[in-house]
Amino acid sequence: MPINIVLVEPEIPQNTGNIARTCAAIGANLHLVRPLGFSVDDKYLRRAGLDYWNLLTVSYYDSVQDFLETVKNTQVVYITTKAEIVYSDFKYQEDCYLVFGKETKGLPEELLAKNHSTSVRIPMVNEARSLNLSNSAAIIAYEVHRQLGFSGLQKEGHLHRMDWDT
Repeated sequence: MPINIVLVEPEIPQNTGNIARTCAAIGANLHLVRPLGFSVDDKYLRRAGLDYWNLLTVSYYDSVQDFLETVKNTQVVYITTKAEIVYSDFKYQEDCYLVFGKETKGLPEELLAKNHSTSVRIPMVNEARSLNLSNSAAIIAYEVHRQLGFSGLQKEGHLHRMDWDT
């Protein structure tokens, strides 16, 4: 039941690296739509993802249209500050695709206009323009997993690489 996180023309390697790490931790697939604002060999991208790259499935597309043609008949959800629907009020399906736009411009207006009923937003104060891309991806991805009962994720707590006695 992997969910899919799609980044359309991401510009900042650290954001993509952090999102890659989130994808690895929750078993999500990462989809990158070109052009990318960095090389996939970028040291900042790799450093942000740390040792999680081997847990990750990454797919690449040459355009939004190329991506959309490959995901027909699946739920595609667009994340934007311009949506009316709050992300937690939306009903997500298994194997959905969560589409995020580039850091400086978001998703193309024409794409959002065609997909108004499947566009969601994260509430914030009026004075805030937007959240960081990697934070937004994590918020939405965990909401999807919450709605789907955290299927495939460990529900019991465990100690890992931490010394709680100090």
